[in-house]
Amino acid sequence: MAVLLSFEALRKEYFGVPALRDLTLDIRRGEVVGVIGENGAGKSTLMNMIGGVVAPTSGEMRWLGEPYHPRMPSDATARGVAFIHQELNLFTNLTIAENIFVDDFPARFGMIDRAAMRQRTAELLSQLALEVAPDTSVDSLAPGERQLVEIAKALHRDAELIIFDEPTTSLTPRETAKLFETIERLRADGKTILFISHILGDVKRLSDTVVVLRDGQLVAQEPAAGFDVPDMITAMIGRALGGLYPDRTAAPRDEIAFSAKALSQPGILEDVSFDIRAGEILGLFGLMGSGRSEMARIIFGLDPLEEGALTLKNQPLTGGVRDRIARGVAFVTEDRRAEGLLMDAPIAENLSLVSIEEFGRAPLALLDHARLDHRTEQLKTDMIIKAGDIKTQPARALSGGNQQKVVIGKWLMRHSDLFILDEPTRGVDVGAKFEIYALADRLAAAGSSVLFISSELEELMGMCDRIMVMNRGEVMGMFDRADFSERAILAMAFGKQAAGKEVAA
Repeated sequence: MAVLLSFEALRKEYFGVPALRDLTLDIRRGEVVGVIGENGAGKSTLMNMIGGVVAPTSGEMRWLGEPYHPRMPSDATARGVAFIHQELNLFTNLTIAENIFVDDFPARFGMIDRAAMRQRTAELLSQLALEVAPDTSVDSLAPGERQLVEIAKALHRDAELIIFDEPTTSLTPRETAKLFETIERLRADGKTILFISHILGDVKRLSDTVVVLRDGQLVAQEPAAGFDVPDMITAMIGRALGGLYPDRTAAPRDEIAFSAKALSQPGILEDVSFDIRAGEILGLFGLMGSGRSEMARIIFGLDPLEEGALTLKNQPLTGGVRDRIARGVAFVTEDRRAEGLLMDAPIAENLSLVSIEEFGRAPLALLDHARLDHRTEQLKTDMIIKAGDIKTQPARALSGGNQQKVVIGKWLMRHSDLFILDEPTRGVDVGAKFEIYALADRLAAAGSSVLFISSELEELMGMCDRIMVMNRGEVMGMFDRADFSERAILAMAFGKQAAGKEVAA
C-alpha cells in the first residue's frame, strides 16, 4: 500500500519542554492504525499537527510524498483530513443535512438548494446504515447516531484520512458495535483510519497496525495480529503492569459512615435508600438515564432533594455545596473540563481550590504561601502529575489523564469522609487508570467511604466491595463481591430483577 502520510524526525516543544521527539513514521493508505500511549505521551500533539492546529518545532510531514504544512484546520480539511472528536462538533439545533452542509450550502437560482442537500444526505446516511431522515434534528439523535453524522460529514468532504479520538466513550455496547462495522466498511472503501483509544481490546480488534507513543517518542510499531494487550501495556508504560486492578489492602469496617434514606426527586429519583460503610468502595452501575450522576449531584448539594434524608457519620447532611465540603464530602465530577477545573488557571491554583482557607495564617488569615507551595508540589509528586512549573502552567496545557489527576488531587488537599467518584477513569490511559484505582483503595484503607460510579462494569467488578444497580431513578438491587455476575448485573440494569436477589438498602 502506498504511503499516505509520513513523518520525518518530527518534534514539538512547548515552553522548551518536548511533547514530541524525533518521530519518524509512515501511515499507509487503506489501513487502520491504532495509536495508543499514556496521557501525555504525545498523541494529541501529533493529531493537532496533522490537523493544522499547531506547527512542528522541527521535522517534516509529507502527504503522498509532497511536503504537508497545514497552517490552520481548514488546510487539513482541504487536503482530506477529518476528525471525529470525543466531544462531537455538531450544531444540535440544526438538522442532519444542515450540519453536513454547514459550510458549503448548495445554491440554485440564488437560494439554498434543500432538495439537493436532502438527496446527498440520504445517500450518505444509507452508506452508513443510519435509517433516519435528512431533516431530522440532531438534538433528537442518540450519541451513536450523532457520531455517524460526523462520519457522514467526513465522507461528504471526501476525506482520505479519518481520525477517531476516543470514539466509544459515550456509546452503548450496541452503538459501539455499529461504529466498528462502519470503520471496517470505511477501510474496505480504501479510507485510512487513525484510531485513538484507551480501550486496548478495541484497538487490537480494529487495527492493522498498532503505534505506541511514550514520553513523546515512538517506542513500538507492530502488526496488531501479534501484539497482545499485555504487550501493549508494557510498551505504553515501560514496564509490566502485573494486573489491571491493584489488590485491596483493607476490608470495609462494620460501621455505617454514609446513609441515604428514601431519596425522591420527581423525574429523577424514586425512594432510593442505601448505606456505605467506612472503608468501603460501593460501585454504582446503571445505563444512561438511570439517575446515577443526578443522585451524585444531589448528595453533593448541587441539585435539590424533595424528600429523603442524608447522614454522614451519624449527623444529618444538609445545606449547600459549601456545607457539604465542610462536612467532608468530595465530588470528582464526570465532566472535568467544564465542572472540575479552571482550565486557564495554573495547576497549583486548581489543586488548592477547595482547601485554600486551611492555609491561612493567624491572626489576619494571610495565605501561607510557603506551606501551600510545599503541599501542592508534594501532591504533584505523589499523584505523578506530568507537568512543568505548576505555579505557571495552566490546567489546559495538561493531557486528559493529568487533568483528571489534578481534579482528584484538589480533594486530597483536605480530609474527606465520603468521596464521590463519577466516571473517574473516563478518557484515561491504562497506566493512569491503575493509579486512580490504587488511590481509591488507599482512600478506603484510610477509612473514607467511596461511591464509585462507572459505565465500565469490568472496573466496578475489579475494584468494588459491592455494586448497586439503578434503573430509571430506582435502586434495582445490590450485589456483594462474592456474587458479582456480569450477566446478572446487566440484566438488572435493564430493569430485570436478577433471580435470587433482593433489592437491598
